[in-house]
Amino acid sequence: MRHQTLAPESPNIRAAEARAASPALVSSIQDMAHSRLLTVGIQTPVIQVAALLASAQISVVVVCDAYGVPLGSITETDLVRRLGLGHANFVTTLAGDVMGNSFTTCKPSDLLSEVLATMHMLGLIHVLLVDDSNKLLGVVNARDGLRALLAAGNQEEALLRNYVMGVGYQ
Repeated sequence: MRHQTLAPESPNIRAAEARAASPALVSSIQDMAHSRLLTVGIQTPVIQVAALLASAQISVVVVCDAYGVPLGSITETDLVRRLGLGHANFVTTLAGDVMGNSFTTCKPSDLLSEVLATMHMLGLIHVLLVDDSNKLLGVVNARDGLRALLAAGNQEEALLRNYVMGVGYQ
């Protein structure tokens, strides 16, 4: 039987294998989550909240206290429902009056796949990303999380293809 010695793996192969071996954490999309963050105070007029939502590529605004701790959220659907039913007035209603008090949070150290599974189970599009002191870091959007997991899967597929084809092992 003939034994063949393989050349040392390239740094790219080792890095890809390390990524494949460790599941993706929410921290892997923390920059994107931070870029999606829109916050207002409880005294912000609803007309300003509507303007924020109209100019953003996300459908949620987080209502925070003076220390950056989330108190609630306002989605486009919440806003339209309240205004459409006549339960709010654009000029006089404040963010604190229309915000939903119930929200789900996650931490950067949580597994992205578990956060997405919870979002799916609860029918959520957004989850608030907070640190250990409950300070708001960003908004995790289901689409961003799914893209990250898909990209990680594509990298694993490419690694396997390269391994089978002998790329990087010369």
